[in-house]
Amino acid sequence: MPSREDDGAVRRRRRTPEAAQREIIDAARALLRERPFRELTVDDVMRRTGLSRPSFYVYFKDRHALVLRVVDDLRGELYAVAQRWYAADGDSPQRLREALEGVVGVYAQHGPMVRALADAAVDDPDVEEAYAALLQFFIDTAAERIAHEVRAGVIAPIEPAETAKALVWMTERYLYHSFNGAQPASPDRVAETLIAVMSRALYQS
Repeated sequence: MPSREDDGAVRRRRRTPEAAQREIIDAARALLRERPFRELTVDDVMRRTGLSRPSFYVYFKDRHALVLRVVDDLRGELYAVAQRWYAADGDSPQRLREALEGVVGVYAQHGPMVRALADAAVDDPDVEEAYAALLQFFIDTAAERIAHEVRAGVIAPIEPAETAKALVWMTERYLYHSFNGAQPASPDRVAETLIAVMSRALYQS
């Protein structure tokens, strides 16, 4: 009769690489809801899986590489809600409101993963570069939208790239601090604050 260890080995062999990676990523996501990135260890992550500790290094160089994968899924989700304004056709202030409400909703739900990326960027150049690229993507897209609306006369003449840079980084820091702690802020209040600031900055309303 096979031993428990044999059974574990069989289960590990039967996992596809994709399934093994997903199991590790899901374990990390769960842990990051309970503790900050600086307290996350490979041992803790692997104890939440049915995989051996050495398996971690088959798929990830280190925990910084893992956190990049953890937040990768959020890119599409954040962009999808931001598109409500980026691709708006008419009533831009209302579309901006909808986009900001969506971004706040995503951050309120997945804030620990985004914070983990920001924290990891402090001491890992690869993560720092990836995080900067993520934010730059939103800066560039927002700049294009602002430039379009300046040309259309919807927004008063303003420098698109620097305005977008200021607004995106302001939003990132505000969301980071709003949902970073044992008592996160009210998503509705955070959304209304961002809507008020950005509407007045862009549409003077």
